[in-house]
Amino acid sequence: MNRAYLVLLLVALQRLAEVALSSRNERALRARGGVEAGRGHYPFILLLHTSWLVAIVAGLTPESPIHWVPLAFFGMMQALRAWIIRTLGPFWTTRVMTIPGEPLIRTGPYRFVRHPNYLVVIGEIALLPLVFGQLRNAVIFSILNLAMVSWRIKVEDAALEPRAGLPPR
Repeated sequence: MNRAYLVLLLVALQRLAEVALSSRNERALRARGGVEAGRGHYPFILLLHTSWLVAIVAGLTPESPIHWVPLAFFGMMQALRAWIIRTLGPFWTTRVMTIPGEPLIRTGPYRFVRHPNYLVVIGEIALLPLVFGQLRNAVIFSILNLAMVSWRIKVEDAALEPRAGLPPR
């Protein structure tokens, strides 16, 4: 198997594993009284991320090189994502879920940045196409993703605002 396709297969499998973990956490949060905010934007996130991977695959050729520097940075993004998921534990989902009255988590990367996961997503969207020399995909999907992340942060901030004054977790 071509190395480029192998890299993309690993990314796709990681995404599927994250969706499974997110679904499990969502069910548990709902059982504890969790509510979803901004449900309407979620299909657009799925469409954006799926289109991003499809566009990368469509841009590959049998001769597509792998650029190791962006791949190394992409790997660092995965380590940061793992830290985020570990920090949030059962609260980590791909949707905006909140449990009224629960304090916000302010440990791990949340000590330093309010929305570390979105910084990781911004990096991933830009870096993965660059691994294969696809500057056009990196630029187009970065612009689309910045619009999506801006929308998502507004939704998340509004959902979490009532919990902001509670003692940190």
